[in-house]
Amino acid sequence: MQAESHLSPPAYLKKLGISRSGLKRFHYQQSPSVLIEQTLERSEGVLNDGGALAIQTGKFTGRSPQDRFIVQDATTTDTIDWNSINQPISPQHFRLLREKIIRRLNESEMWMRDCYACTDPAYRMGIRVVTELPWASLFCYNMFLRPSLKDLENFRLEWTILHAPSCLADPRTDGTRQENFTVINFEEKQILIGGSAYTGEIKKGIFSVLNYLLPLQHGVLGMHCAANVGKNGDTALFFGLSGTGKTTLSTDPSRDLIGDDEHGWGAKGIFNFEGGCYAKCINLRRESEPEIFQAIRHGALLENVRFHKGTSKIDFSDRSITENTRVSYPIHYLEHTAGSACGVSPRNIFFLTCDAYGVLPPLSKLTHDQAMYQFLSGYTAKVAGTEAGVTEPRAVFSACYGAPFLPLHPNLYADMLGKRIRSARVNCWLINTGWTGGAFGEGTRIGLSYTRALVNAALSGKFETIPFSPDPVFGMAVPSSCPGVPDAILQPRQTWRDPEDYDRHAALLSEMFRDNFSSFARTQRKTDKPAAASLIP
Repeated sequence: MQAESHLSPPAYLKKLGISRSGLKRFHYQQSPSVLIEQTLERSEGVLNDGGALAIQTGKFTGRSPQDRFIVQDATTTDTIDWNSINQPISPQHFRLLREKIIRRLNESEMWMRDCYACTDPAYRMGIRVVTELPWASLFCYNMFLRPSLKDLENFRLEWTILHAPSCLADPRTDGTRQENFTVINFEEKQILIGGSAYTGEIKKGIFSVLNYLLPLQHGVLGMHCAANVGKNGDTALFFGLSGTGKTTLSTDPSRDLIGDDEHGWGAKGIFNFEGGCYAKCINLRRESEPEIFQAIRHGALLENVRFHKGTSKIDFSDRSITENTRVSYPIHYLEHTAGSACGVSPRNIFFLTCDAYGVLPPLSKLTHDQAMYQFLSGYTAKVAGTEAGVTEPRAVFSACYGAPFLPLHPNLYADMLGKRIRSARVNCWLINTGWTGGAFGEGTRIGLSYTRALVNAALSGKFETIPFSPDPVFGMAVPSSCPGVPDAILQPRQTWRDPEDYDRHAALLSEMFRDNFSSFARTQRKTDKPAAASLIP
């Protein structure tokens, strides 16, 4: 059943199959204040000492990539890169799950929100979210673009999200792996989310849709990156997996933020997909991240945080629920933002990695081929204690720094990025926000002040007069000095007490890179260009 943009919200719900009794418990386009009050009345959240709403997402405190499915039909059969993440599900199973969600919504109170994705009007997409949770509607208010009253009068609906965390699938009959599921249907233009209340499933569902539609229909590159712009109009991109520092480094008082997570690169330049930020809260400190800290106020939504005992003050160091504590807030909660949420093509691109092995330089400059290699590798590392079973550093490779959100083959996105980098003559850098002086457990985390100094030096052109030399293991060019950063930190081997131990760890990580890339090259489609294989060092 495809969405019809001319239908009013109640008429659309009725067409979905929502009964008259269900419509009596229906709330449309409620304000943040009302949604917060409704959440408090339902005992589903509490306020912190600054007035932000704190909720818990239950069993799931992060996304579940293994439980995301794409309907395999005439539209998707030959276009989706089917793999362990882009898993097929039949149209019949989609209909069964949709019927389950609609039955559940008929039994619940409902909140509906109309909103947009894409700040560039040429690509703007109308989204309608129907949910059984008022705080999920608040999340959508924070994270998507907020239409004006005039916009709502002429709202053009394109995609619908039906969100019912209390609706559980039966894997025996519903085609799922377990009770929770996210299902994307490109023909019906609908996303179903059940069994999980983690709000990231909502935003990443739409991100996946855009990463499919924009490249194929408009030649626009979708990117899992943050973006900001300097006073002279120079745009910078920050690619990275969760926890590598995209939000932290892009939220810079000396530059204006375009967005912290999802962007497109089209004919006119860079544009944000979203209208808000979704920042990690673990170990958040006012001194090091003042803008994010100040954004946690009335209207912001905190997820899975704990308070200091007997108070409503957040204990940002508490990870007893999850390492992945989060806060969402509208982007205008930040002081330094780009008003249009758009920018020209970037002058600098930073690939961020949190190297828990402690062997990558804090900053290195990349050739074009090295940039493509890093982009297709998408490396970071998990550290002990971040999830069950992780007792030592573990390498993570996620193609294009966002494999779970890429419905098309990674080579397509890499080819698009490579052409843009050449055309715009972009400077590409690898930034290690992880460890120095040893691996996790032995060394120390590279100081944020040092990382900011390195990024600022790259942005301001200070490295143009500083000598570089190739890293002996990984080959990237490493600067000999940087204002505000001790010289020894720039050469990681010099920071280890046992240089031979460094050599062992560096060789191990280098081998992991090669193994990952060899495996990636072997699984390329026969019709793909051999570029990926040729980048193996």
